[in-house]
Amino acid sequence: MRFGITILPEYRWSDAAPKWRAAEQLGFDHAWTYDHLTWGGLQDSPWYGTTPTLTAAALVTSTVKLGTFVTSPNFRHPLALTREILALDDISGGRFLCGIGAGGGIDTTILGGPDLTPRQKVNRLTEFTELLDKLLTSDGVDHRGEYYETRNGRTLPGCVQQPRVPFVMAANGPRSLRLAVKYGAGWVTTGGKGDDLDSWWGSVADLSHRMDDVLEGRPFDRYLSLDSTVYSLSSADAFEDAVTRAAKLGFTDVIAHWPRAEGIYAGTESVLEQVATEVIPRLR
Repeated sequence: MRFGITILPEYRWSDAAPKWRAAEQLGFDHAWTYDHLTWGGLQDSPWYGTTPTLTAAALVTSTVKLGTFVTSPNFRHPLALTREILALDDISGGRFLCGIGAGGGIDTTILGGPDLTPRQKVNRLTEFTELLDKLLTSDGVDHRGEYYETRNGRTLPGCVQQPRVPFVMAANGPRSLRLAVKYGAGWVTTGGKGDDLDSWWGSVADLSHRMDDVLEGRPFDRYLSLDSTVYSLSSADAFEDAVTRAAKLGFTDVIAHWPRAEGIYAGTESVLEQVATEVIPRLR
């Protein structure tokens, strides 16, 4: 089992930098931040840009992998995103992970434009992922699709990680699960809807079984965000129980959120430190 931590991009860098350093020092394998213009869970909170945040994080760390949780087509064009990915991969020395999903929430409408149906969102995600993969692995790309166009899209010098940075694909539906397996180095999910913890774990189990059917026995990294219903770092015991359940369902990686002072993901850094020093070494 590998362990990740998500640090929301809500802090001034003077407050955020110690958290990113600590994520590495505490032994987390990967550290993430959200890629939203506005996140519905904290609409009134300060919010900073994803790419500058990860760039700064890369400069204050040296070993932990860094990723977007997750990048979507809501406000990104694959060619413009390619330049940001190339820079992050280079600055981090090949530690960047690109989380990718269909996109939802406030970001879907904040820039205007038509509301897309779920099917259209998956269509757009498919074109987005296919074009991004092509741009990151070749140069001089011409593309004219339903959602995107590039004319001789230049993408030199290419990624540090070859053939390109890993995609960690968010997926719940049948088409997006197949897309994740085709283009992803891993799959990430927050689970399905659940009114309580047991029903949420039931949805996670169902999704994991669906992925089993798609994979047909092939090995594949599976990331589970633990905090969709109950905050996993509310106690060391709660975290250990969540990780144990995730492992039984075939997940190779789990992701928790850095504790906040109040509101969503409210907790204490003392529990985080206890988990990192006592629980995680035992569960590895």
